[in-house]
Amino acid sequence: MPKEARVYMKEEVYVQIDTETGDEPQDTWFENLARDTLAAEGVVPPYEVSVVLSDEATVHQMNRHYRNVDHPTDVISFYTQMPAETPFVLPEDGVQHLGDIVISFPQAVEQAREQSHSVKKELTLLTIHGLLHLLEYDHEEPDDAVRMRSREAVLLEQFNGRYYD
Repeated sequence: MPKEARVYMKEEVYVQIDTETGDEPQDTWFENLARDTLAAEGVVPPYEVSVVLSDEATVHQMNRHYRNVDHPTDVISFYTQMPAETPFVLPEDGVQHLGDIVISFPQAVEQAREQSHSVKKELTLLTIHGLLHLLEYDHEEPDDAVRMRSREAVLLEQFNGRYYD
């Protein structure tokens, strides 16, 4: 009987940039930011996660279709691995399939302008926010919101100078 082959990945971060303004950060910027965020949260390889930078209409449509919320949003997260309390069987390949985050680039640009900070700072915040959702952070209840916003603030400060100025 042949020995079962196991392939172990390290940190697989897939980036897809679906906007073409010319102002978007490079794929590697998002890859490194995702890896650093997950490492700061204690996520150890092997794992895989996707980051998609898209247009406002696409993210709005996703928000309407998947969340039944008919308005634009800045970032939306999709679990591949459901939260721990959800009974869902996944292949035993040893890889944490965290999920996907989709960021609206136009919404990030607008929010950066409104907050008087750089687009990279806003994209850093939205990437952190989306990844924290994949790690079961939430902001539906006041206590959860405080926990999530506090963690975002710590990570945003930690990444100042590395991912934005």
